[in-house]
Amino acid sequence: MNESRPPSKTTASGERGASQPQVRDQAAHEQANATNRDRSGEAELREPVLEIKNLNVNYGLGDEGVHAVRDVSLTLHRGEVLGLAGESGSGKSTLAYGMLRLLPPPGVITGGSVLYHPRDGEPVDLLTLSTSRLRRFRWAEVSIVFQGAMNSLNPVHTIATQLCDVIAAHEPRTSRAVQRSRAKDLLKLVGINADRLNSYPHQLSGGMRQRVMIAMALALEPRVVVMDEPTTALDVVMQRQILAQLVELRERIGFSVLFITHDLSLLVEFSDRIAIMYGGSIVESARAADLYRESLHPYSDGLLHSFPALRGPRRELTGIPGSPPDLRAMPSGCAFHPRCPKKFEPCADQTPMLTAQPTGDREVACWLHVAERSLSK
Repeated sequence: MNESRPPSKTTASGERGASQPQVRDQAAHEQANATNRDRSGEAELREPVLEIKNLNVNYGLGDEGVHAVRDVSLTLHRGEVLGLAGESGSGKSTLAYGMLRLLPPPGVITGGSVLYHPRDGEPVDLLTLSTSRLRRFRWAEVSIVFQGAMNSLNPVHTIATQLCDVIAAHEPRTSRAVQRSRAKDLLKLVGINADRLNSYPHQLSGGMRQRVMIAMALALEPRVVVMDEPTTALDVVMQRQILAQLVELRERIGFSVLFITHDLSLLVEFSDRIAIMYGGSIVESARAADLYRESLHPYSDGLLHSFPALRGPRRELTGIPGSPPDLRAMPSGCAFHPRCPKKFEPCADQTPMLTAQPTGDREVACWLHVAERSLSK
């Protein structure tokens, strides 16, 4: 039964109880949190490199259309890793493909803007660029590692041919010898021996193929790399090797990363900031360390409590009850309220806006915290 006032949550100090999940190794995670906190502070001092403003994406139009991305706004700062998490079908990949105008039919952008801030000059809206200019822009300024990318390599061409083709497409005047030399450097950059240039994709392991795709994304030294589920189908050890190497490359080269995954434990470990998507909308965004310490939205809290710990007392993992919303028939009010353990009076009828919180760099779309702020004034 719904309450007439907000239910209680964590203590005022922000500490979680005994049920707070510990990601893999607690000591390692605390060190990662400290690193993330430092990086987040640095990123805040830098200028934005990519701004998504009120982006809306539909699949089809009219009564049969599906509103897959709903008024999403995000800012990626220079040198930052911004994580984007949510269940399958929440709109994460659609957001990435939409901002780069790579949506397959019947996907269509119905509103918003995607502003890219070049090193010099005024911001450019990617949604208004001509097709020819957009082709030159992709990979040179913003590149993407697609979901299942390790299976995207052409099986009948060598790694050298495929890396050189990326360079040649944007720099056609470079000689093949120069392209091959750069391809060697790219493989070394991602930790693969240069003698693998003449290998075919089937001769490489899954982890090596994934690294080749990352090398391909970095071939033209873009300022932004979008990674859509970059470690899917890889084992846990290989996941962490690739992501640790990606963070190291980010620090050496200075590009920004939009890191998309359903695995929140990876984001907490490797991201500076995290945004949580549910039903096509952002429901919470915060520094990674702050989100781990105290998630404000009940959906974020459910995600954090859904993965196991290696240390500490044994506990039963608790999933989120119910199913993700049907985007063709969204519930009224807050989209999460049918599954929410903390719902109260306004949740079923009124949609909460993403609202800045008084503490830290954090926004949340939840009536629980809107009500608390009103009561505290």
